[in-house]
Amino acid sequence: MIESIKDVMTVSGATWVLWALISLSVISLAITVDRLRYFRRRRGDTTRLMADLHRALERSDLGIARALLDRSNSVAAAVVAAGLSRSAHGASAVKEALAAATGHERGKLERRLGFLGTVGNNAPFVGLLGTVIGVVGAFDAMGRGGSGSTLAPELVMGNIAEALVATAVGLVVAIPAVAMFNYFQGAITRMIDAAETLGHLLLSHVEGSEREPTRLGGGA
Repeated sequence: MIESIKDVMTVSGATWVLWALISLSVISLAITVDRLRYFRRRRGDTTRLMADLHRALERSDLGIARALLDRSNSVAAAVVAAGLSRSAHGASAVKEALAAATGHERGKLERRLGFLGTVGNNAPFVGLLGTVIGVVGAFDAMGRGGSGSTLAPELVMGNIAEALVATAVGLVVAIPAVAMFNYFQGAITRMIDAAETLGHLLLSHVEGSEREPTRLGGGA
């Protein structure tokens, strides 16, 4: 059985591993470009939005507050808009709406990022597989040369070169994937933190309106 596996490895070589790594790299690049564009659209100026929203809520003008949130493409605006839509039902309903919207937005932000993480974690092992195949081929060539036939140095060196290239390509594919995965995770954390901060601003006004029933009534 071991001999059969060795024969398969030496016949197939490590070239297919290289093509697999190149394919993973192309897919990772496509996902990275797509996510960069999406994150750029969803970033928004949350600092200015917070100031404008605070002024609108202080005036109890829900119409202006909704307009501000609708004009923004940011994750924070989408989350707080969901909470604002439940403001008439009290702080508890707003909290639940904020939590649900946060989970929904996080899911959209994390879409396809799992692939980047998987490639980053496993591409070196795929490259290592190519290395093993190349080394097995080199030793097989050396074994055949020792059995009375002429050893072809170029065959042995070719297999060793394939082994080294596979390792290098695996690292080249993995390092950018890990870097971009970490970047996106950091960006998600910042966006969700901004949404939670803005959500707390809304909650503070809703809870205040429960103690002062005349608030948050105007402009609705």
